[in-house]
Amino acid sequence: MWNKSPAVLGGVAAAVLCTSVQAEPTTYPLTIENCGQQVTFAKAPERTVALGQNSAEILLLLGLEDRMAATAFWPNKVLPELEAANSKVEVLTVEFPTLEAVLSKQPDFVPAMLVTLMGPDSKVAKREDFEGLGIPTYLSPSACSTTDTTTDAYGSRDKLWRMDLLYKEIDDLSRIFDVADRGQALIADFKAREAALRQEFAKKDNLTFLFWFSSPSPADDAYLGGGNGPSGYIADLLGGTNAIQTDAEWPTLGWEGIMAANPTVFVAAQVDRNRWDLDDAKTKVAFLNSDPTVSQMEAVKSGRIVVMSGAAMNPSIRTLYGAEELASQLKTLDLP
Repeated sequence: MWNKSPAVLGGVAAAVLCTSVQAEPTTYPLTIENCGQQVTFAKAPERTVALGQNSAEILLLLGLEDRMAATAFWPNKVLPELEAANSKVEVLTVEFPTLEAVLSKQPDFVPAMLVTLMGPDSKVAKREDFEGLGIPTYLSPSACSTTDTTTDAYGSRDKLWRMDLLYKEIDDLSRIFDVADRGQALIADFKAREAALRQEFAKKDNLTFLFWFSSPSPADDAYLGGGNGPSGYIADLLGGTNAIQTDAEWPTLGWEGIMAANPTVFVAAQVDRNRWDLDDAKTKVAFLNSDPTVSQMEAVKSGRIVVMSGAAMNPSIRTLYGAEELASQLKTLDLP
């Protein structure tokens, strides 16, 4: 079914493990360009409040838990390998925090993963709210690579999201904290894993995926992964395309439209925040199989439903983990 080359895959992984990554130490003051702004750091931050799961997990992967005062906004639980490090850092809330809660931790640096967490129309704060207090900020390059729209707070993309934006984020953050060698090692690991998946999964013209993040209720429109966002990237990496061909980062669609999309594979996201009943993947799968109309979709009747962490649908390190999560399940399916 799939074009596999174990020798190539093993060689890529071995190359990364055998590579000694050397990077120049950071010289302060450090000024970086971030989303059209110049941000200067007099020294490595010591009391970071990370807004968003991706910002937090990158710092944890870089071994910086001792430089973190708090985190907020966690759609999913932390990666298992980061549980011990994460337990040392306070979680303000798994939802959107208040500006007052963030400032109460006396941060000296605030990175954010989404414009809804830090941006012109954010319900939390604008960048100038922190910068007016002398607190440097950082916004994920993935977040500022979208185009603003009047209908979607998360914007839209006219071309497919790529991991290059994430690699820039890791590189920037590692230099800010003077751990550039760790950043380069992490990037090398991710690039090898990305290349291994692309090598394993050949392009299949009729393979489409539909990514269902959540819904307030079965009667409401569903929040889906947009065509050019991380969900579209995962579909492309695994040899297919996103069944939802829209530029919107987070389109909403009713079930009539979802059925018309007729995906080959239905991806049910597991979201751990517990905002809605349908955050839970098991509840999603139960609905798909029990609804008299939806259950007649070919993907559902054929058992082509797979589960993935909802965090993977945000532009983040979890996107690659989500692709790997789907890859292992795809190989068990009987695809047309």
